[in-house]
Amino acid sequence: MSDFHAVFEMSMPIRWGDMDAFGHVNNTVYFRYMEQVRISWFEQLGLAGSNADGHGPVIVNASMEFLKQLHYPGDVIGRMSVATPGRSSFDTAFELVRADDPGTVYARGAARCVWIDYAAGKSVPVPDMLRATIESAALVKAA
Repeated sequence: MSDFHAVFEMSMPIRWGDMDAFGHVNNTVYFRYMEQVRISWFEQLGLAGSNADGHGPVIVNASMEFLKQLHYPGDVIGRMSVATPGRSSFDTAFELVRADDPGTVYARGAARCVWIDYAAGKSVPVPDMLRATIESAALVKAA
C-alpha cells in the first residue's frame, strides 16, 4: 500500500439535520463530510468547478469505518491524506474527529479518485500541478 501524506484539514459544523432518528449523525453524512473535505481541497488548488479542458476527478470507490458516534452540537474536523499518484488515479484517506475531542478518531474513510476526460469518459493523466502538490507533501513528511 502506498504511503499517505497529509495535505488538507478543515472544520465543519455538525448540523441538527445531520442526525437521524437514533439521535446520532447518520452514516451517510460521514461520506458527505469526506466529500466536502476533498472538494474544499480541490477548490484550494483551483481544481474544482468548471474545468476549461473538460477534465476532472471522479470517485471510483469509497469506504468508511465508523468508530464512534458523532452528535449535535459541535464541529467535526476532516483530515485528508493522499498517496503518491499513479498515471491517472490517486488514493485518499480521511479521519474525522470532533473539534472538542481532537485526539479521538470518530471515523476513517478512503476514496480512490480517477482523473478523467468527462466527454470521452476515459481516464487521463493526473494534472502536473496536482501531482507536484502531492509529491511536495511527501517531501515535507520525509523532512
